[in-house]
Amino acid sequence: MKKPVYKRIVLKLSGEALQGEQSHGIDQKFLNSLAKQIKEIKDMGVEVAIVLGGGNIFRGLENTQNKGLDMDRSVADYMGMLATVINGLALQDALEKLGAPTRVMTAIEMQRVAEPYIRRRAIRHLEKGRVVIFVAGTGNPYFTTDTAAALRAMEINADVILKATKVEGVFSSDPLKNKHAKKFSHLRYIDLLKKGLKVMDATAVSLCMDNKLPIIVFSLNRPENIKRVILGEKIGTLVN
Repeated sequence: MKKPVYKRIVLKLSGEALQGEQSHGIDQKFLNSLAKQIKEIKDMGVEVAIVLGGGNIFRGLENTQNKGLDMDRSVADYMGMLATVINGLALQDALEKLGAPTRVMTAIEMQRVAEPYIRRRAIRHLEKGRVVIFVAGTGNPYFTTDTAAALRAMEINADVILKATKVEGVFSSDPLKNKHAKKFSHLRYIDLLKKGLKVMDATAVSLCMDNKLPIIVFSLNRPENIKRVILGEKIGTLVN
């Protein structure tokens, strides 16, 4: 039987992933499927940390720039951070119904619903076999949850960031709009920055580059893909 090639991972999930086939909110069917996949790799001995976005509920930058809300960017970003907390609690509930002990750790303190993020405590939870869900981004406006994923991965000494998306990896252009878009199996960090490929924001990529933390971008559309990546199969795009 194959063994995992990674001991400790950060799984980055967008808020849009949680909405499944819906136009907004949380798709319970998809949430349950995701929880099963996460529990499966946890049961293989992998220490799993998760960073969630909040775009299925509210996205600060998009709502202020593209939807014309007359709102200060900082206020909108804090609202987006709170949306990630909602997603984190939903995923925690789904995981614990499967018997996977889970802790939600938030960068913005809210003692009634989640633990405050403390690096040493997060590492201890992982060592004890608990799934740790990091919410509220970095706790600061103007930083994305991609940057939060890179930051938390560095802090907990993760082996890799697994960036789950709706497409099979990194492409030369949007494959949903251009059927001739070329898929890359391997890229360097600098390639992402120079080509302007919108996989992760530049701050997150730079953090990973400075600390030599690999990123694997893969599709979440196939239920077995998280396990396949963990077992070292060559799917998606490796950035290092």
